[in-house]
Amino acid sequence: MSSIVQSFVRIGSFTGKELREVLRRPGVLASLILGPFVIMFVFGLGYSGYRAPFSTEIVIPPGNELPREADYYADLAPGRLDVQRISEDPGPAEERLRNGEIDLLIVAPENASAELREGRQTTIRVLWNEVDPVYDQLADLATSILTSSLNAEIIEQAAAEGIAFAEGELGPAANVPPEVIARPATAETENVAPTEPNVLSFFGPAVFALVIQHLAITLTALSMVRERLSGQMDRFRVAPVTSMELLIGKYVAYAFLSLLVTAGVGALLVFVLGVPMLGGWMTFVGIVLLLTFASLGVGLLISLVADSERQAVQLSMLVLLASVFFSGFVLPVSDFAQWTQYIAYALPVTHGIATLQDLMLRGVVGTTWMLGVLGGIGLVLYAVSLLRLRRVLRSAD
Repeated sequence: MSSIVQSFVRIGSFTGKELREVLRRPGVLASLILGPFVIMFVFGLGYSGYRAPFSTEIVIPPGNELPREADYYADLAPGRLDVQRISEDPGPAEERLRNGEIDLLIVAPENASAELREGRQTTIRVLWNEVDPVYDQLADLATSILTSSLNAEIIEQAAAEGIAFAEGELGPAANVPPEVIARPATAETENVAPTEPNVLSFFGPAVFALVIQHLAITLTALSMVRERLSGQMDRFRVAPVTSMELLIGKYVAYAFLSLLVTAGVGALLVFVLGVPMLGGWMTFVGIVLLLTFASLGVGLLISLVADSERQAVQLSMLVLLASVFFSGFVLPVSDFAQWTQYIAYALPVTHGIATLQDLMLRGVVGTTWMLGVLGGIGLVLYAVSLLRLRRVLRSAD
């Protein structure tokens, strides 16, 4: 009986020890309790749930009598289309679509009246350039709404103006089949993106970018904490090594490990899972290096500010949680309020996801400014970590 009591006493002593360790480090409790709450709170405030309408250009050939007022077409699909231009030449308009200046292109038929007089449906071409499967479906839905609204408008006008409208505009009513009267217009849709939208291709680069960031942060987040707690910093202070040499050594060592794993994951992504690689491999390697450099800076800064290994792990998980919510991994960054987007663009993985998706699925990086921002984040984190390391080494006296 006494051995059981003694066992409970020992268990209680270890329990008390762990609780005292946690309570003596309020930063751990703050990151454990307040961290997820703050992330969810900011997410709730910043996410609007509103998808901006497609930036649209409408091409109406010179001989076509369709209205040329942008508001007319926007009202046919309210909340879906933002008609920014009415033009007459489809060639330059398609070039603007492929360059990402517009989201949706609607090309009206040249001889709609003649086709209707001959009893044939008129065809409206609708093109978009999306690799995101969600936006691909939204564009198709917007096209369906627009076509249905156009058909309803034509039928309503015919009913309001009577047989005179039908005979004057379309010719003898008997020549027009009932199905054409019911549905005068149909849509011919085309996604001009170089890759077909699907879940694996679109989210593959996003997962790859998230793996790169989390791997680099996880490897480095505990490095300095262990050396500070073990007294290793005292040896560094008296050793013939500068803080810059120490930090660069950390960067090189963990970059080697991170890139080794990243190479394996990238090979599986392209050659096993079949995610397209339309861009050049040199650009791909450059993006990976920039993302790794910035992510290592995040991990090393965590290791220099955390007061225990437990808190370093918590901070690393908070960065991962924030990355999943705000980086565009699940929800587009554009769906968030403007002030929340600043938080998103402060995360290295946000730029990694956007540039890798562009490179792998489109063949070019349309947002080249993100590469500069990614390098800037890495340099700023390196400078802050260097200043913090020097302070830690001076405080080791």
